[in-house]
Amino acid sequence: MMRSLLITVLLFTLGVALGQQDARIVPWTLDAAVTHAVKNSVQIRQAYLDVLDAESYKSQAVGNFLPSLNVSLGHSWNVGLNRNLTTNVFEDMTNQFSSGSVDLGVTLYNGKRNVYQLMSANLGILARKYQLEDMKDDVQLLVVNAYLQVVFGKENLAIQKAQLLVTQSELNEAQAMVDAGVIPDGERYELEANLAAQEQQVVTAQNNVEIARISLAQLLLISDYEQFFIADVDYDMVSSLILDKSAKELFEKAVSSRNDILLAKTNVDIAEANLKIAKSAYQPSLSGYYSYSSRVSYADRLEATGNFNDIPIGTVAETGQLVVTPQPETAIASHMSLSDQLRLNDGHNFGVSLRIPVLNGLSVKNNVRRSKVGVERSSTLLTQQKQDLERTIYQSYADARGALESYKAAQKTTEARKQAYEYALERFSLGASTSLEFSQTKQRYDVAVSTELQAKFDAIFRVKILEFYFGIPLSL
Repeated sequence: MMRSLLITVLLFTLGVALGQQDARIVPWTLDAAVTHAVKNSVQIRQAYLDVLDAESYKSQAVGNFLPSLNVSLGHSWNVGLNRNLTTNVFEDMTNQFSSGSVDLGVTLYNGKRNVYQLMSANLGILARKYQLEDMKDDVQLLVVNAYLQVVFGKENLAIQKAQLLVTQSELNEAQAMVDAGVIPDGERYELEANLAAQEQQVVTAQNNVEIARISLAQLLLISDYEQFFIADVDYDMVSSLILDKSAKELFEKAVSSRNDILLAKTNVDIAEANLKIAKSAYQPSLSGYYSYSSRVSYADRLEATGNFNDIPIGTVAETGQLVVTPQPETAIASHMSLSDQLRLNDGHNFGVSLRIPVLNGLSVKNNVRRSKVGVERSSTLLTQQKQDLERTIYQSYADARGALESYKAAQKTTEARKQAYEYALERFSLGASTSLEFSQTKQRYDVAVSTELQAKFDAIFRVKILEFYFGIPLSL
């Protein structure tokens, strides 16, 4: 009879706990929580901005292959004492001039520096993308852990409430036995103490649920705590097929696919590309250039009319005859058209320039030396991360296997404690045992139930960590 009552009370309590949530509030599933966290995480947004920044460096590296083209334009006013070109007399006047030039430059050879810079820029984008994905992995793992804490808290609270109802029912039955004279009145005192302790356990469980729920909301950057609830889903023990693989297999898979390892490998490639860039400075550089320029003037000018005047230049000594020479007649005219002046005054300048590095204050040598150190540092960090990953996976593998064994042992303990509890309840109902003996048996059963629940969620999380390292998406 008491066993049937216990099962009924448990089912009723779980139903009440699951139905407490306001139907108008959309509960958060694990997938929704993970998606929201990835979308709104400040750290992930920062990592995404790093990707955009790396893409700008690639655009700059591509631009290094293009020739440089510059256009210069100028206009000047010369105010004051200037030579009048028509009268050849200095006058107080204003002259205006315009000038322009187009300069084109192209790098013909610079030790493949542009090639290496583009290579480094492409690797930089790849590294930032690996960093972004690694940040997403970390955020997802944090959310799954926080979400499981809320689920564990809710299930633990449901169990504590069910145990409270059972304890109240046991106290009522004990009171009936006291009234019937089956057991002395003092036997119910221990049960009353158990009821008070169980009420305290319920309060503690409620607080733990609230703390875990608020912590998850804060992780998701949700400020409306009152309207935040997770979905009520029965999370059974997940499959442990991942443990069918060896720790070595898990490590080999992780080291070839984990974003943090791929990031470290890419950083080594970047350091090697930067070393090539530094060494390219030892090579001579060859560049070509071309320049076109012209100018215009807005001053008046003297223009030939086509007529000639005889201008005396002397006399013949013997005859006194006047000697003349024809001189073209000119007239003042406005400045020539801009197109004509640009054509007549233009100039071209082109050539090649060779630069051979000889001595630059040992800057090139020191840059190469620092780049070599950078390669060595990146390689060391890669080795260290591989070692850390191997240690973590082997430890996680052992933790997961141990957690599963602990869960199986907890299940056996709970079943044994349950049988002991039912036997003690039957003996207490017949007056064959004291309330203290019965209470001690029940407390051990309650502890076993809580321990099994904790072992269950610990095993779930440990297995999920292993799946995470193996590249399996995080889900329940």
